[in-house]
Amino acid sequence: MTQNAHDTTLVAPPRPKACATTQLPDTRPTAGRLIGVDLARGLAVFGMYAAHVGPDPSEGGSTGFFMELAHGRASALFAFLAGFSIALITGRRTPKTGRAGRQAVAKVVIRALILLVLGTALTLTGTPVEVILAFYGLYFLLVLPLYRLGARPLAVIAVSGALLLPQILYVVQQALNPGGGDGGGPGGIWVWPTDADGIVSLLFTGGYPALAWIPFVVAGMAVARLDLASTVVRARLAITGVSLAVLGYGGSYLALHLVPGAASALRASGWGEGGSVMSAWWSDTAGYPTGTTPAWLLAASPHSETTLSVVANTGVAIVVLAACLAATDTLPRFRRLAAPVIAVGTMSLTAYVFHIVAIRALGMEELPGFPLHVLLGFLVAVTVFATLWSRHFARGPLEWLLGRATRIAERVR
Repeated sequence: MTQNAHDTTLVAPPRPKACATTQLPDTRPTAGRLIGVDLARGLAVFGMYAAHVGPDPSEGGSTGFFMELAHGRASALFAFLAGFSIALITGRRTPKTGRAGRQAVAKVVIRALILLVLGTALTLTGTPVEVILAFYGLYFLLVLPLYRLGARPLAVIAVSGALLLPQILYVVQQALNPGGGDGGGPGGIWVWPTDADGIVSLLFTGGYPALAWIPFVVAGMAVARLDLASTVVRARLAITGVSLAVLGYGGSYLALHLVPGAASALRASGWGEGGSVMSAWWSDTAGYPTGTTPAWLLAASPHSETTLSVVANTGVAIVVLAACLAATDTLPRFRRLAAPVIAVGTMSLTAYVFHIVAIRALGMEELPGFPLHVLLGFLVAVTVFATLWSRHFARGPLEWLLGRATRIAERVR
C-alpha cells in the first residue's frame, strides 16, 4: 500500500521514528497531511475486512447498513489512494524529472509487477475473496504515463474517464460475452492463468476491471497534486466530494424512479433477486448486473462499474480523505486516539495480505455472512499487530520487502 519520504505503494511513506508511535506531532501540517493519508488507508483496510468477513448486509438493521457502506466503497478508496501513492513516488506537488524521474518510474513499474505476481499467487490459493492486488498493479502501469501532469489535466482525464469508460466497458463485455452467458469469450493467453485473473479479466471482466476503475486512480493523482496543507483547498475538496456523491447516488435514484421501463428491465434481467432493485442506486444487496440490459448503466451500486457508481464512489473517497487530513492536522487528541488505525494504514499491504491468508487458512468459504464477533476478531488482531510493530519499525514487513525489491531502480541512469 519505501526508500524516501515520498516512496510508497499501498502504504504511506516511511515516517520518522517519533511518528511510528502514539507520540505524534501536534502542529505540523506536513506530518499531519501524511498521517491523514495513513488514516484513510487504515479505514480502507477496515472496510475491506468488513466487506469480506463481516455480516451479510442483506441481514438488514444498523449492522447490515454499516456493512453495506463498506462494500465497494472501501475498494474504491484503495484505488483512489493508489493514485495518491503514484504521485508520492514520482513527486507529489512537482513531478520528478531527469534521473530522479526515471528512477521513480522504475520503482512504480517494479511495484506494479510485484503486486501483479502477489495478487495472482493469492488468487491461485483458491481464496473466496476477489483479490484486488493484481488489478492494483495493472492500474499502476496504465496510469504511469500521466505522472508528469498537473492537477487540472489529471482531473479532466478522471472526469472524462468516468463519463466514457463505463459505457465502453459495457460494449466490450457484450462483445466478449454476448447475452451475459458463459460462452463465446476469448481463450488462450488472454485468460491465463485460468485459475486467476488473466489479461481479459484484469481489463474487462474481473471484479475490479481496469477500464472502469482507472478514473479512481487518476482522481487520486489529481488530488495529490493539490496544496493539501491549505484549509481552503481542503474545504473545496470536501465540497467537491460531497457534490460528486450526491450527483452519483442522487442521479441514480432519480433515474431508476423516473426513466420509463428502467426498473422493470432490471427485474427482467434477473437483478434484484437478493433485494429490491430500487436499492441499486447505492447498494449491492439486489445483486450484481448481468449485462443483459443497458438499464443497469443507471445504477450506482458500488460494483456496478457504471458512470454514476464511479462518480459517487470517487466522491466518497474524496470526502474520507479530506476528513482524515483535517482531523489529523487540527485535532491532536483525535490523532492520538486514532493512532492504532493509522498504524494499520502505514502497513496496509501487510494488513490486506494477512486477512486474505487468514481467510484461506481458516477455511472461510461463504463470504460475507460471518457473525460480527469474527470481524471484530480480525480487526483487533491486525490493529494490535500493527500498533506493536510500528513501535519498533517504520514500515510493515511486506512494505519493507517491497522497498528492498525496488532498490534496483537506483541503478537507473
